[in-house]
Amino acid sequence: MTDHVLFFYGTLMAPQMLHRVIHGREPAPWQKAMLRFQPAVLHGYRRHRVRGADYPAIVPSDSRSTRTSVLGTLVSGLTDGDIHRLDMYEGDEYTRERVAVRVLQDGTGQESSSEGNLRDVLDAAGAEFAGEGSEVQAVTYVWVAGGARLEDAEWDFETFKRDKMAWWVGADESQW
Repeated sequence: MTDHVLFFYGTLMAPQMLHRVIHGREPAPWQKAMLRFQPAVLHGYRRHRVRGADYPAIVPSDSRSTRTSVLGTLVSGLTDGDIHRLDMYEGDEYTRERVAVRVLQDGTGQESSSEGNLRDVLDAAGAEFAGEGSEVQAVTYVWVAGGARLEDAEWDFETFKRDKMAWWVGADESQW
């Protein structure tokens, strides 16, 4: 049971989505307590909407003239079994890659942390965002299914939460 650290930038930034994928409909309190959520940023990548899908994709940025980055959530405490379930969920459109992310600091200059409250994680990266903290090695899922399905537009997490998340959290796994 290894402690894996992953960077999520899409639907799995929401703790209820992540728990749904790795623990099922009703995660036990001890399962929730195993995970640590922190806002983080991944530089050198760009997030895209996937045409006809509710989820995003990231690809390495090909832009040398502007710095690109993706805001997301760093999650530690994941087990080998969690990684297996995440691999099944992500499918063959993505591959796991090792990346260096920066943990975001809150308004006090401390690295921000949350016990699963997504609002706190995102708020820490918003108005109270004070800067980047330590660099952490993590794994993330990078899009490998080609650029034809990627839109140029940025995927919007708030729209997903408002319009789609309730369905995804309540859906039967056979509908994924």
